[in-house]
Amino acid sequence: MAPQDHLSPSAQRAAPNPALAALDLIARLVAALEHTPLVAVCSIDREGRIRFCNRACADLSGVAPEAVVGQPLKGLFSRGDREAEHDALVEQAWRTGQHSPIGDWRVRTASGHELWLYSTLVPVYHEGELTQVFCMDVDVSARKHAERTLYLAAQVFENSRDAILLMDRDRHVISINRAYSEITGYGSGDMPGKPLSVYRSGIEDETFFRAVWDQIEATDHWQGEIWSRRKGGELFPAWLALTAIRDSHGQISNYMAIVSDITERKRSEEQTRHLAEHDFLTDLPNRVLLLDRLSLALSAARRNGSMLAILFLDLDRFKRINDTLGHQVGDQLLQEVAARLLKCVRKVDTVSRQGGDEFVIILAGIGGIDHAAHVADTIRQAICQPYAIGSHELHVSTSIGVSIFPSDGDDIDTLVKNADIAMYHAKQGGRNNFQFFSAEMNERIVERASFEQGLCRALAEGQFELAFEPELDIATGTLVALEALIRWRHPELGLLLPERFLGVAEEAGLMVPIGDWVLREACRHARRWHDGGQAVAVAVNLSLTQFMQRDLVDRVRAALAAAGLEARFLELELTESIIMKGGGATAATLHGLRALGVRLSLDDFGTGWSRLGQLKDYPIDKLKIAQAFLRDGGDETVIRTIIAMARSMRMTVIAEGVETPGQLAFLRGEGCDLYQGRQAEAAVQDSGQGGLGSVGSLAGQGRADAGLP
Repeated sequence: MAPQDHLSPSAQRAAPNPALAALDLIARLVAALEHTPLVAVCSIDREGRIRFCNRACADLSGVAPEAVVGQPLKGLFSRGDREAEHDALVEQAWRTGQHSPIGDWRVRTASGHELWLYSTLVPVYHEGELTQVFCMDVDVSARKHAERTLYLAAQVFENSRDAILLMDRDRHVISINRAYSEITGYGSGDMPGKPLSVYRSGIEDETFFRAVWDQIEATDHWQGEIWSRRKGGELFPAWLALTAIRDSHGQISNYMAIVSDITERKRSEEQTRHLAEHDFLTDLPNRVLLLDRLSLALSAARRNGSMLAILFLDLDRFKRINDTLGHQVGDQLLQEVAARLLKCVRKVDTVSRQGGDEFVIILAGIGGIDHAAHVADTIRQAICQPYAIGSHELHVSTSIGVSIFPSDGDDIDTLVKNADIAMYHAKQGGRNNFQFFSAEMNERIVERASFEQGLCRALAEGQFELAFEPELDIATGTLVALEALIRWRHPELGLLLPERFLGVAEEAGLMVPIGDWVLREACRHARRWHDGGQAVAVAVNLSLTQFMQRDLVDRVRAALAAAGLEARFLELELTESIIMKGGGATAATLHGLRALGVRLSLDDFGTGWSRLGQLKDYPIDKLKIAQAFLRDGGDETVIRTIIAMARSMRMTVIAEGVETPGQLAFLRGEGCDLYQGRQAEAAVQDSGQGGLGSVGSLAGQGRADAGLP
């Protein structure tokens, strides 16, 4: 119903008078409201039903204009839990005739949309009587959304865990959030209005910040690590992100800085880096950090024209401590060694643990090789001092190899390798000393590497040979046994004696396969002699590595079976050191071999530490007098003692290395049973017993005393 419908027909026809003019004005205003898009207007009667609705109101509610009149107001706009409050305002407007307070209302329209309306209720009188209440609403949803967005932004700003700082276009501080205050100690009243440059740490220079702002001008953003300063003056590492904020015209209006305190992250990174670059046991630099330090030291040495030394250290017989006292004691010893090494060098030097009991030291900027020698000897003496580890007093020494830049190499790998080579030669030279690298050392190492590869080929290609040294009865001159001696017919170097290659074989872990070959080949030769009518025994030397194999008895049994040789014709020779180092399994192994029927001989007797009582516990058949007791006139007293001891234990006694008739006559007179050496070889040749392969061909070749001969 239109507002002018309230006028009587006679009033409408009367003209003109002031009342009609006023009503006409109202009618025109209402007509204007009908078409205004800005304000949604509707009127309700006392029953709360709509009598008038403009186009804006219909569009806002989502109901067709022709369907609005007669509907309850809440059918257009539902106010949810505030519906009763709105009803009370409507009732108050009817009762008092006063318009209601203007306010914001969240409503749901008839079409299901949620809106925010800025609303008021206006009572309308006709002829002094209140006949309608106009509901006037403006859609303020966009404003409320903007207010909500601003509110949320303010909450994010204030409650962010990152410190946020806002600046104007001149880089003066406008505002800081709570996190910034907590991190830096500056309050909200300390910074606003001041230029950001006032709060620099002083670590980065002007050039740095000029580059930062240049990048922001170009890209609107910069981020990176800087040092920041708290209000109390304390510096801390921070991650700073700077962003330029531009207005609708593309001009910079503000800057925003986000600051994160990365102290803990840096501490964690430092700890992780430290663990990655340091040895977990000694906290010394590991190989990774050593190579980095060595690279820097070499660059400095090249730049300054100075010398540099690499010391490669290895503790002597450290494995024995680990094996006997346990790894905990060994670890404590390594920690104490590391502490002593640090005291022997300067702060500019680097002490590194490479693993196990190996250490590498960089001596930077030395004046000459005498400096390196002095440090090496100081270290040697420091390491040799006794160690009190728990209830143990330990003694350990070290072997040290030294290489010098630039004479021994110009790069990291060469210098470290050459120092390692020199250390190896220090070990070979008796341990507890230091050696400087030389070209001769390198040649020997190259030869060793070549021999190691060659030994593998020798096994595969059958390059080994056996020669045999006779053992004769000293009374009758009868050949009773032949000792098998290995030779290597090297494809380039010719026939090599065992002392040339057995040390390499031991270090390369090849003693067991080579020893097995000697054992099988010796048994095969013995069987061939038997088939030819000469039933002599064959003697084979065992190495410590062979003897320590748990299946040694099975290996010997297999070699005998393969050759078809009776066990009584095989004699196994062991040194005193093998028996001493064999441990608790020595007796069991020896008795197992005896059970097979083989004979056992103790080689080089008198040069080790065997005790008479201990020998009685072992099934030894023969004692061999070491050649050392026959040289330079001999030690007749020792020889007589050994022969007497062998007699008392019902052992056969044999002398090796009998070179002269006088030596042979002395041994015969003392009651020695058997002999070897040049005299034995000559006797075999003279007697015509040399038809046993390589028998008698050993004169002038010498023999090995290390494990396999």
